[in-house]
Amino acid sequence: MAESLRAAHPGLEVVLDFVQTTGDVRTDVPLHQIGGQGVFVKEVQQAVLDGRADLAVHSTKDLPSATAPGLVIGAVPRRRDPRDALVGRSLDDLAPGATVATGSVRRRALLQALRPDLAFVDLRGNIPTRLEKVPEGGAIVMAVAALEVIGRTEVIAQVLEPDLMLPQVGQGAVAIECRAGDDETLGRVAAVQHRDTRRCVDAERAFLAGIGGGCDQPVAAHATLGAYGFVVLDGLLVADDGTVARSRASGNDPAAVGAKVAAAVLAAAGR
Repeated sequence: MAESLRAAHPGLEVVLDFVQTTGDVRTDVPLHQIGGQGVFVKEVQQAVLDGRADLAVHSTKDLPSATAPGLVIGAVPRRRDPRDALVGRSLDDLAPGATVATGSVRRRALLQALRPDLAFVDLRGNIPTRLEKVPEGGAIVMAVAALEVIGRTEVIAQVLEPDLMLPQVGQGAVAIECRAGDDETLGRVAAVQHRDTRRCVDAERAFLAGIGGGCDQPVAAHATLGAYGFVVLDGLLVADDGTVARSRASGNDPAAVGAKVAAAVLAAAGR
């Protein structure tokens, strides 16, 4: 993002300030046990609210559905590959009872719906650390975008298409947060906005807001652009009994589409 901003605004000085978050530090505890929502973003957001930084760059899937007071999402650049992938063995090559490592309740729930025989263990740490923890005869689940960033896509055994593994809300996309009312910074980050990605991410986040949960719930949503530029959104919620409630809708208003899919999914799940 720093490089993109410098390219868009020649002569602009961009200084990086790396912030450790609760999610970065507490790698020994499953995400859902340390709060799930916001564990990778709160400290970064505070740096902006305190004036130590002008903008925060997040993995969009880490953001809670409600934007923090005093902040706005100023831009969402072009999305990378939003899909999940198995590293180690493909789904068909996993023997009955094989072990899959993942720290995501969504990934675990969806894989369990596909393969009830699989065993699961938690997986935390940075990307290189995770790649060293492939269970014997098993697999780990990674975001394709994360492997793209570090140039390790060659380790992928299988890319999981959205019909098998619907991605997390905002997966593969980056969100830039700024202080509300900081028109100078908002004007600068507008140069890296990708309109189509923003519309899709807005629909996915509206779905998450309608569900009323975050990354500690087995929910997923993925939006694409269809005919006439309409947003097409798939969303799902894994019910308490393991059944998957899924719905799709399309329309011109991302927020309305997200809310519609959320209502349909909640109704199907009996909530």
